[in-house]
Amino acid sequence: MKVGFVMGSDSDLDVVTPAVEIVKSFGVDVNVRVISAHRTPYIAEEFAKTARKEGFKVIIAAAGKAAHLAGVLAAYTTLPVIALPVSSKSLDGLDALLAMVQMPPGIPVACVGIDAGLNAGLLALEMLGIYDQTIAEQLIAYKKDMANKVIQKDKIVSEMFN
Repeated sequence: MKVGFVMGSDSDLDVVTPAVEIVKSFGVDVNVRVISAHRTPYIAEEFAKTARKEGFKVIIAAAGKAAHLAGVLAAYTTLPVIALPVSSKSLDGLDALLAMVQMPPGIPVACVGIDAGLNAGLLALEMLGIYDQTIAEQLIAYKKDMANKVIQKDKIVSEMFN
């Protein structure tokens, strides 16, 4: 099993890194690429068309501004594509978010919040967990650990004020 990470520019790497790290921490293979929907569309097409044969199960596509990358990849594959909008100076990522969630009928993409790399990685893992019990169990443990951290923080804050 493998998750593909594609970003439109290497400037998106800070947003993509948490997604890559969480997926790798669950023992899933990753492949990370920089492919532009606008400057290298022929490479984006080839990547998407061959992704299933290359062993990918999910693709995460990060882009900012016009943010067509996820839609372009989704047009050429039937694998799930998770869109990861990246903030930019001009519109703080709202432009990317809107471009990603407003896909035309027949070319769906899942979409996480602006700069939400961790959630993109976790969503990919949840998709893989449908078919892989080990990943599903790791996700259960991950969520229990998150809950325990909140419980501990609650205890500390409660003791400060109560």
